Amino acid sequence: MENYLIHSPLFASIPVGEIKRLLSQVHHQVKRYHKDDIIAFSGDECNSLQIVLSGSVRGEMMDMAGRVLKIEDIGPARPLAVAFLFGQNNRFPVTITANEEVELLYLRKESVIKLIQISESFLTNFMNAVSNRAQFISGKLKFLSFQSLRGKLAHFLLELDRQESGQVILTKTQEELAEIFGVARPSLSRTLRELHNEGMIQADGKRIQILDRKALRDCLVR
Repeated sequence: MENYLIHSPLFASIPVGEIKRLLSQVHHQVKRYHKDDIIAFSGDECNSLQIVLSGSVRGEMMDMAGRVLKIEDIGPARPLAVAFLFGQNNRFPVTITANEEVELLYLRKESVIKLIQISESFLTNFMNAVSNRAQFISGKLKFLSFQSLRGKLAHFLLELDRQESGQVILTKTQEELAEIFGVARPSLSRTLRELHNEGMIQADGKRIQILDRKALRDCLVR
C-alpha cells in the first residue's frame, strides 16, 4: 500500500518507510468496490479521508434540469473530497461512483488530525491539496455558470490554452467531453463545427488551433 501512496499528493516527498511508520500510528482500512458501486451520495456526511489505491471513480452532480453532469474522474493515489472533510457543512458535494474495480484507503477524521500533528510534511501536503481543490471547484463553478454550450466550450478551450500558444490537444474523447458538459455528443460536435466554420478555431481531430481568441472570449458574455 505504501508503494501506491508515494504517488499521492498527500504523501508527496515522504519516503516509503516514513509513510509506513505514520500509518502504523493511526487507524486505517482498505475497502473494495465493484464497477458502478456507489461509494458516496451527494449530501452524505464526509467523516473519512479516502484515497484511491487502484482503479478509478467518477464524481457526478445533477443540475437544475435533472441532467447528470460528470465533474471529473479520479484515479490512483488521489484523495476524494479532501476539501470537505472539515468545516460546518462537511458533506460530499457530488455522488462518487466506481468506474471499475476500486480499492480505497479510508482514514477517519481523527486519524487525519493525528497525521497532521505528527508530520509537518503531511500537514503541508494536506493544506496544498485543500487549496488546489478549492481552486478547482472555483473554476468548475465558473464553467457551469455559462448558460450556452458555446460559452462552456469557449471557456474550456481558453483554459486549456492559458499560455496562449494557440495550440490545444484534447485528452478526452468527444463522448467524455459531452458528459462533462452535460449534453449529447452530437450537440458538442455541432458546436465545435460552428466555431470551426466561424473561423474561431481550426479543429483537426483532437488537435485544436485557436485562430480568433477575441471571438472566443466574446462567447463567454453572450
